[in-house]
Amino acid sequence: MTIEQSILENLLKDKFPEAHIEVKDLAGDNNHYSVFIESEVFNNLNRIQQHQLVYKSLDGLMDKELHAMQLQTKGI
Repeated sequence: MTIEQSILENLLKDKFPEAHIEVKDLAGDNNHYSVFIESEVFNNLNRIQQHQLVYKSLDGLMDKELHAMQLQTKGI
């Protein structure tokens, strides 16, 4: 299964409303994305904790619809 870029962007914006978010479709197939999220919510969290927070916010999409996501997170 695939997920449209706009749906992924909106889901992330809903979960991280104050964040700066960039989503790029790497292969043009709605299945391989690069995601950058910069948010205060990541302050004082290590990289693993930041990524776990993002994966949890996706409500299981990584298991069902999203094949690959290159993730970069950053605190402010």
